[in-house]
Amino acid sequence: MSDNIAIESHGISKGFESYERPGDRLKRGVLGAIARLAQGSATRQATHRPAEAQPNVFWALHDVSFSVAAGETVGIVGRNGSGKSTLLQIVCGTLAPTRGDIAVRGKVAALLELGSGFDVEYTGRENIYLNAQLYGLSRQQIDDRYASIVDFADIGEFIDQPVKTYSSGMFVRLAFAVIAHVDADILVIDEALAVGDAFFNQKCFRFLHEFKQHGTILFVSHDTSTIRKLCSRVIWIDNGRIVAQGRPADVCAAYLEARYSTAGGSVATVLTEPEHHDGAFDFRRERFNASSIRNDIQVLAFNHESQAFGEGGARIVDVAFFDDQERRLEWIVGGEAITLRVTIEIDEPLVSPIVGFYLKNERGQELTGDNTFATFAERPVSCDAGDALCAEFGFIMPVLPVGAFSINVAIAEGTQYDHVQHHWIHDALPLRVHASRVSHALVGIPMVHAGLSDEM
Repeated sequence: MSDNIAIESHGISKGFESYERPGDRLKRGVLGAIARLAQGSATRQATHRPAEAQPNVFWALHDVSFSVAAGETVGIVGRNGSGKSTLLQIVCGTLAPTRGDIAVRGKVAALLELGSGFDVEYTGRENIYLNAQLYGLSRQQIDDRYASIVDFADIGEFIDQPVKTYSSGMFVRLAFAVIAHVDADILVIDEALAVGDAFFNQKCFRFLHEFKQHGTILFVSHDTSTIRKLCSRVIWIDNGRIVAQGRPADVCAAYLEARYSTAGGSVATVLTEPEHHDGAFDFRRERFNASSIRNDIQVLAFNHESQAFGEGGARIVDVAFFDDQERRLEWIVGGEAITLRVTIEIDEPLVSPIVGFYLKNERGQELTGDNTFATFAERPVSCDAGDALCAEFGFIMPVLPVGAFSINVAIAEGTQYDHVQHHWIHDALPLRVHASRVSHALVGIPMVHAGLSDEM
């Protein structure tokens, strides 16, 4: 292993055995113990079969080879279940590969599963000492750095409370504060920062940018915009295999394109331009869509348990985006024509129901929205108990800056200015923007024409 290589993997595969009944696992363990105690290779061969011959082995990784240079920041992208976390655990040494070899040079500090390395019965203070000692720090070193760790975590009086009382965000604060102070050569981070608040995330990324000057980072995230900004190289894993590795812009673009075109409806195809909207699209659309600043917007699942209020005469049961071919969308692109559909079940007779929505950013600012009152003011719709109501809003999606957004939806009864709210859901449909050409404005709009002229 070269001195300038921090992590080197050769043909790593990892299989996990599964059993139909708990007794089968016990039987396998007993037979394995007998084989180890038995004398002679013939007995061993009779009681052991190669792992690849077992019909009950799930292979999380297949022949994975890569290297990470010392001082390099490498991102890993892939769908849930693709093998990313398994690979990181092998890098950290908490799992051993079934086949293949891996070499790691330097001290590794990891932020993997939430709260890993913590004893939930211990206080935050006690867990700082426990966790830091696991990373090789002496008691005196921890004493010297304790105040700085507590200041970084910024969880106040909770530092003396058992961590089982902590929120997920507090777990991350404490865990990241520890790994930031253990003199690691390699940081391994697995999507943990997704649960932190915005201010703490900014603090973490400032630390990571400073750490990049002297250390190596292996960073897993579904946020491709963060991957592009932080990493110098990206590895894309799917179904336990490396699909591609290279420049962040190239690999992330290919990864998102593959997600859009995934068969089976789990991720719908990117919207194409409907004929009747020809004049409304940004004339630079093809250029943007072919670049790393295409406005990729991830549509998360309808959050029916989000904060809500109302009189209860109707219930919003689904909120989703659809394209012109009636495909439910999990990804959309800013500047494309889409339909927002709100499905409602009526529990009490309603006269003149109104359905509306707001698009808001993570600060709660309402960016745009509309309702059905203007459409049906002269011919209001009435509903009986047991009816189902469907509201649709067809529009060009604004170009959004990178960040978190959400759709608020509501159904009321009455007029625009005098009505009763029956069901209002905050943050009913979360959105996450992964790339954008908009950096300072609240939103961007499709530009039908933009140019310069030297004519006076």
